[in-house]
Amino acid sequence: MSDVAAKKSTPAWLIGVVAGLFGLFYAYAVWAGVQYLVTTLQELSVQSQLTGVDLALTPLAWVALVMAIAVPVASFAIAMVMGRGKALWKLALLLLVGLAVTSVFWLDVQAFTTTQQVIQQ
Repeated sequence: MSDVAAKKSTPAWLIGVVAGLFGLFYAYAVWAGVQYLVTTLQELSVQSQLTGVDLALTPLAWVALVMAIAVPVASFAIAMVMGRGKALWKLALLLLVGLAVTSVFWLDVQAFTTTQQVIQQ
């Protein structure tokens, strides 16, 4: 008997539970990115009305804010593809690393967009 046939595979429901739990954190990151984009645009609109100056986001700020939405989706997908067929703890570790990368990118976006460089008049 070969080692492959003797190896016990992880039940699909357990993989689904781990992916689902991590998926909630990733979904929160996506929702936070959408909320941050909408809030930033609303604040610029209010500032434009109060000051009478037409304010808008720079193209680089748009890219950063849209990437704050896309990075969690991409990192979850990459972690799931890389963890397919591996042990459950390896899948969980890959998902945790992807969540850490998402968090670091989110902090970078917030640091970039809180400066005055993102507003063009």
